This record gives sequence, C-alpha cells and structure tokens, in this order.
Amino acid sequence: MELRDIEILLVLAEELHFGRTAERLHITPSRVSQCVKAQGRIGAALFERTSRKVVLTPIGRQLVDDLAPVHRHLRESLRRAEQAARGTVGVLRLGMIAANVDDLRPYFDAFAAARPGVEVQIRTIGFADPFAGLRAGELDIALVWLPVREPDLTVGPVIHIEPVVLAVSSSHSLARQASVSHEDLADQITIGGAAPAYWREAMVPSHTPSGRPIPVGPTASDFLEMLPILSTGEAVSPVHLQATRYFARPDVAYVPIHDAAPARWALVWRTSAETDAILALAKIVEQLGPLEQ
Repeated sequence: MELRDIEILLVLAEELHFGRTAERLHITPSRVSQCVKAQGRIGAALFERTSRKVVLTPIGRQLVDDLAPVHRHLRESLRRAEQAARGTVGVLRLGMIAANVDDLRPYFDAFAAARPGVEVQIRTIGFADPFAGLRAGELDIALVWLPVREPDLTVGPVIHIEPVVLAVSSSHSLARQASVSHEDLADQITIGGAAPAYWREAMVPSHTPSGRPIPVGPTASDFLEMLPILSTGEAVSPVHLQATRYFARPDVAYVPIHDAAPARWALVWRTSAETDAILALAKIVEQLGPLEQ
C-alpha cells in the first residue's frame, strides 16, 4: 500500500464522504473509489457505502487504527529528512488562535538566537477544539487564552495580556457608544462555537453580572468565519484588542467592554510530549515577560 493510499483511507475514515475526502486531498472522487477498491485484496470490505452514507466496517476500523500511527511516523521521518536537507536540526510547531505574530516577534527572535537551527513553524488553530492539535501530535506547543484546565496539558508562562472589546456591525446601535458592559450582552445574540465551555466562558460569559442569560446564536470555528456574521449584525462577540489592528474593516466596529478583565494568553503543551525546545521557548517568555497592551 502506497503512502498516498494510506492518507486517502485515513481521511475517508474521518470524513465518511467520498466527495469531501477528494476535496480535502485535492484529488477526484474516482481516485478515492479506486483506492478503496484496490484494498479488496485484504479479503473484506473496509467501508460500507450506500446512497445516503458511508460507514467503516469493523475490519476497516481495525485497519485505520493500525495505519494512523504508521502514517504519522512516516510523515515525521520525511519531515526530519527535509529539515536535514535545509540545514535545520529541529522544528517547533506552534499553534496560534491569535493573529498577532508580528507583535510576538521579539520572543521568536530571542528563541532563534538561543536555539540556532530550530525552526519555529506557525500553524492556525480554531475555537472548536484548541487542544486537538497538541493531543494528535500535530503541534508541539500552542498559544491560547486562559484559563486552561486540562489534566494532560502543562500551562506555561503568560506571553501576552490585552483588553477585551466587543465586535459589532458598524451599523449596530452599540457601535456608537464609547464603551459597553457585559450587562449589555443580555440583549444581544453572541457567536458560539468555542469549546470547552469553561474556556469560552472566559471570553463570552453565559450570564451577565446580574444573572441574566446571554443568548448564543450562530457558531464559528475561527475569526474569519466570525467576520460576515459580525458585519451583517446577525450577532456580536467579545474579541481581543488585537482584532482592531489585524482585522480592521469598515463594516465592523470594536467597542471597549469596561467591565471585562484583560485576557491573558499563555503557552500550553502536552505534558507527556515536553521537549527541550518547548522549555527553551517558555524560558525566553519568562525572561522577557509578557507583552502588555
């Protein structure tokens, strides 16, 4: 079985849809079908496909579970070979929800000086499951807002502290106010999608200070998905101050929330996958102290 075939089977096991699998891998649906049929030599079907759904068979599930770590190790081996060809000795994969990479440049420059040959690669992570990349081994470290209460993760030093503002349509009545409070959110629909619940609560509380519920409407998995919802006035959302610079738009206004505590961003990593490079970056953040806005 070729590496590409393994990748197709693993993605199909996630999507359970031939068309979405093909789109995700930038191939044709017929190539997906060809890959599945080619595994007929196993002697049993891996997927059951009807006009309405695709499901894994028990044998298919067993094969996928066996192939997933093999595929991950193969990709890791290829990545290390590519690093050696470029003259790098390692990579630190950093997942970020935030968009302010440029603001954090002093930390990355200090890390490059301290660990020459270790390349920092930035990857975007979403709101729906900000810790998935760490747990899947796709990321080494992540930058997320606090609190983080996950027993398998280590919370490192705070790297950034910034105010929270309310993002609204520029035509919204709240856009004309000098500031708003969390109490004002009881009369507005907010954007959902962030999880776990306690983590979302730190940014978008479920109730106002007086106990009134704050309604939740459409969901988004990242800030780019939020923008059309905000611009049309369908919903509002507390966001971080950095959005005023990195996502400045004429149809979205940002209003200070005067009773919102400053957001604190910290480095987080999987405890069982701690490396010298992770600890080196954490040490640099501790030495330089957090960026405050």
